[in-house]
Amino acid sequence: MQAMIDQYKTVIRTAAEHKTPLQIRGGGTKHFYGNPADGQNHVLLDTANYNGIVDYEPTELVITARAGTRLADLEVVLNQKGQMLAFEPPHFGEVATLGGCVAAGLSGPRRAVAGSVRDFVLGVRMLDGKGEDLHFGGQVMKNVAGYDVSRLMAGAMGTLGVLLEVSLKVLPKPSAEITVRLQLDETAAIEKMNQWAGKPLPISATCYVDGELFLRFSGAESAVRAAQARLGGEELAESEVFWKSVREQTHGFFQPDKPLWRLSIKSTMSPLSVSGKQMMEWNGGLRWLLDDGNMSAETIRKIAKDAGGHATLFRGNESRSHVFHPLDPAMMKIHQLLKQKFDPAGILNPGRFYPTL
Repeated sequence: MQAMIDQYKTVIRTAAEHKTPLQIRGGGTKHFYGNPADGQNHVLLDTANYNGIVDYEPTELVITARAGTRLADLEVVLNQKGQMLAFEPPHFGEVATLGGCVAAGLSGPRRAVAGSVRDFVLGVRMLDGKGEDLHFGGQVMKNVAGYDVSRLMAGAMGTLGVLLEVSLKVLPKPSAEITVRLQLDETAAIEKMNQWAGKPLPISATCYVDGELFLRFSGAESAVRAAQARLGGEELAESEVFWKSVREQTHGFFQPDKPLWRLSIKSTMSPLSVSGKQMMEWNGGLRWLLDDGNMSAETIRKIAKDAGGHATLFRGNESRSHVFHPLDPAMMKIHQLLKQKFDPAGILNPGRFYPTL
């Protein structure tokens, strides 16, 4: 494996010397996400072959794997020990990798109660834009004080470094899970989700779509059944299939070939005045919007900002608009300084996150 790392170093150093942009890719299942690469002169740096589990300590709830390791393979190993990636990362394809999962920073239905991918990253090994082999963080849940560079890699879209290895905290799988659905209007669903989120209930995921609120209970059998009896609703026969369809966007809601917006806002916000069909997750904190073409990107982003959050054009960027919500000047300056520090030649996935990064 060291020979492969040395090869990556050579590619990076040559690209830096000639100012040649590098397109970093693992499984390629999230290639649709983020701003498209400009121009045709990019060199592909494929990390899919740098794979395999480096270390796994089930009793310590920590796993370290190479960036090219497939998420599906990682989850099989964890499942054998009754453990899981609690943030439920979407795969969007069978060849999705750990590196792509961390670089994209996307989390699934359990995120509202368990945390995001960033919360579970303990350490990383990476190559920066000069080809230097760097290590940050570690393999323990408590680490030295200071700036947590390892978690900075989560959601950076490969613009700060080429991930080589990632250490993640994992959690035990719940002993029981059931899903119920209730018929509610949108306002009542938002109110109920937030009300129940503040109570000691084993709710691990919520989803509101097509006039139905879906609640997943996870935990001990007795706690799950008690919650079901308390909140009511019709039990869903294929719970796992439903939540996978939400996570992987194979649910019927996502099927129309329309631009898809991801609005992260305050969970307590009342129904948004937007045109287009919506789906809610995370107790109302995540709202998916299928764009029907009647609102501009600026209008959608203003609505999200007024609701205490931001909007991302998640899919369908045919107009080549900027995918991510604009940053204020001070925050953009911080991002630019970080980019300059980690990638002084500006060769790592340039423009994929923001056009100036």
